[in-house]
Amino acid sequence: MTQTAGKRGADAELLALMRRGEPAAFAALMRQNNRRLYRLARSIVRDESEAEDVVQETYVRALANLDAFRGEASLTTWLARIAANEALGRLRRRRPTVDLAQAENVVVLPGIGATINPENAAARREIRRVIERAVDELPANFRTVFMLRAVEQMSIEETAALLGIPAETVKTRFHRANRQLRQALSAEFASILDDAFPFAGARCDALMGRVLARLGVVTAVSDPSVASLKQKE
Repeated sequence: MTQTAGKRGADAELLALMRRGEPAAFAALMRQNNRRLYRLARSIVRDESEAEDVVQETYVRALANLDAFRGEASLTTWLARIAANEALGRLRRRRPTVDLAQAENVVVLPGIGATINPENAAARREIRRVIERAVDELPANFRTVFMLRAVEQMSIEETAALLGIPAETVKTRFHRANRQLRQALSAEFASILDDAFPFAGARCDALMGRVLARLGVVTAVSDPSVASLKQKE
């Protein structure tokens, strides 16, 4: 079985469980996509709190309208398009004069770990902040591609499909984003990219709880049930 076929099978199983109202399926979907959607939203709105709101609204819209999903793309791509459009809508409302041509890379709907010891934890946190600021300063169309390619480690093809742009455009924008960042950051910073823009633990659980509450799902969801569901995939 190919990776694509396996993903489609897992999506179909998860979709069937969600349509039956299984809380563990809702939780599994969110745990699988929280970080990617958060990073994509943040690359557009450039605000952590608003990015979290975008992710929450994305899930509420998607889970309340599961019949709209036709399987033409993966669940992840479907969610990403909803998140991108929600984020862009907020950006337009925040800045009515925004040039939509500058956001065309998403309108159709974005590392290596290292051991951290107590002695260098504070320094590494500051380095991470420097990286995040540098990424935030990239042009919008470069920033989203960079977030998906470098931070989320998506392939060129995956990024192109998610953003609805040609693969060559992804390559060009990623190259230019890298060139701009190299001018501001030293090569040693590359080792902490995987830790940038975290979205896990308590924040992940809190968002999941709010989404389930808005959907009227009151059954408690435990980690073991989610883990069991993931194993089936």
